[in-house]
Amino acid sequence: MTFSSSFSKAQRKETYRRLARVVRGSESEPLLSFNELRVRLHLFQQSYAGLRTIEVAKIVGTVDRSDDFDRNFLPRTPQTRERWERLEQAFPTLGFPPISVYQVKNVFFVIDGNHRVALAKQKGAEFIDAEVTQIDTDIDIDIDENFDFEQIFYLEQARLFMQQSGLARSRPMARIDFTRPHGFVELLDVVKAHGYDLMVERGAVLEPDEVAADWYDRVYLPTVESIRWERLPEFKAGSTEGDFFLWVVQRRREHDPQQGLQSLEDAARQAAREQERRIGVRARRALGRN
Repeated sequence: MTFSSSFSKAQRKETYRRLARVVRGSESEPLLSFNELRVRLHLFQQSYAGLRTIEVAKIVGTVDRSDDFDRNFLPRTPQTRERWERLEQAFPTLGFPPISVYQVKNVFFVIDGNHRVALAKQKGAEFIDAEVTQIDTDIDIDIDENFDFEQIFYLEQARLFMQQSGLARSRPMARIDFTRPHGFVELLDVVKAHGYDLMVERGAVLEPDEVAADWYDRVYLPTVESIRWERLPEFKAGSTEGDFFLWVVQRRREHDPQQGLQSLEDAARQAAREQERRIGVRARRALGRN
């Protein structure tokens, strides 16, 4: 029987997908790198989980072959052909020796066996045997085939904010979101400034946990309530309450000090009134053009 390689079909599929992304103006889809994930999320603790049968669909990345395959384990270079075809001839029924993987949460990254995974995915295999090493992390992440490193960076910034501000210990259930990772950096400065004012007010040095709790209870939550009450989210769809909080903080900083100290609640109210006026002006202009 003549051997028929599936490599050319897989490479054509990768080429067509890459051209389609160019036409759509989409970003490239490289295979996720475990080493970058490890650095971003500070993944160090690991334990051997043994030989298991895992789902091929949940293998989303690699330790060191991210240049050879795309996000779907399709070959990106012709250099992978020889290894691909040797495996395909040696294991026509895909009865490969076990691969080696790291498991992070619900997904897997290949340590050894990238070509075997690529073949398994190309031929529609549902399961593959693997030696699994479990990577432990306390970060709440949900990784799937659409996961990207921008999301990783966002999660890392969120983790750093919770730890460095003290909220992770004093208010561990607090959830603050932004549309951009740098929001956490700005928010940390706000908490630190609150801590300075609080220590001056009390005449004592306070632990970060105590500062964070006071800021969250007496500053953040009341301001968010005012943001909701003033219906600010209606003026800018897609923004988070964290975004609006920083916006209100900035509005208060721009407040004329000669008019007296402005509370964050008043700043939220003033921001809402200004947005209403802007919308009214734009509506009148639009009507005037008709």
